[in-house]
Amino acid sequence: MDGRYLLVGLGNPGRAYKGDRHNIGFMLLDRLASMMGVQFGRVRFQSLLATGRLAGAPVVLAKPQTYMNLSGRAVSQLARFFKIAPAGLLVAYDDLDLPLGTIRLRPGGGSGGHRGMGSITEALGGGDFPRLRLGIGRPPGRMDPADYVLEPFGAQEEPVRDLMLVQAADAVETFLRDGIELAMSRHNGPVAGEAADG
Repeated sequence: MDGRYLLVGLGNPGRAYKGDRHNIGFMLLDRLASMMGVQFGRVRFQSLLATGRLAGAPVVLAKPQTYMNLSGRAVSQLARFFKIAPAGLLVAYDDLDLPLGTIRLRPGGGSGGHRGMGSITEALGGGDFPRLRLGIGRPPGRMDPADYVLEPFGAQEEPVRDLMLVQAADAVETFLRDGIELAMSRHNGPVAGEAADG
């Protein structure tokens, strides 16, 4: 269908990972599904899917169930089946290099060391597709980043996380309605202009 968008949130499947920092992409898609009044159904193309309309546009919401490092398998299948052009794909994921509460929408780029994004870039043959980076901050002290991303947000972090998800959902709506340039200029940055500390 012309004009359809594929909105992908990255995370790891299963209840054990539900609240982890690495699953902020799944959290955003849950919020978008709630805004659309739809629910995720059974697994197709290695993803939990929901379809409907957001900001007037037909969209497919997808939460790959392949585990993060193999996300490209699911996304490439979905893009082929739904005939999604690169500009119609938006991938949301966690970013260690952005402070908690900061979002960054970009029209393309590299993986930044994120293995889920690396898998998608490889599967699609390049990084020429929009992405929405959701800041989770750096781990404290000498903590291994691999352990940090698999921990839940702390109680003091949850309010900033929730504000970030609101802002990110607004950015997605602007992206769908008005295009990526306006969405970037309007929404990129820390939530509500506040300096979020990790």
